[in-house]
Amino acid sequence: MNAIAACGAFGCAIAVALGAYAMHATLAPQDHERLAIASLFLFAHGLALSALAPGAQGRLRRMGLRVVLAGTILFAGSLVLAALAGIAPVFAPFGGSLLILGWVLVASGFLTG
Repeated sequence: MNAIAACGAFGCAIAVALGAYAMHATLAPQDHERLAIASLFLFAHGLALSALAPGAQGRLRRMGLRVVLAGTILFAGSLVLAALAGIAPVFAPFGGSLLILGWVLVASGFLTG
């Protein structure tokens, strides 16, 4: 789980850099918005992963955190690729769905002990 926590911390660092780039780069409004949303999601989920992963106990919580990490990468990564490379954000809906599933798994793990 330390690797998950480290990925979360790196995600927060990348989110800050993305946010700074989005504010200072000359971008189309849609690209600025995509980077801002990607930065927000990456920071929030990265922070949660860094905080929750080290003490995660139970199969559901651990699985949920892994799914959250995958969803964060797909969601934020898809938006970043769309903004910077002009690639359609086709993985964003799948990443968002994984985020929802991951948090449901984490919550279930807390409820079941």
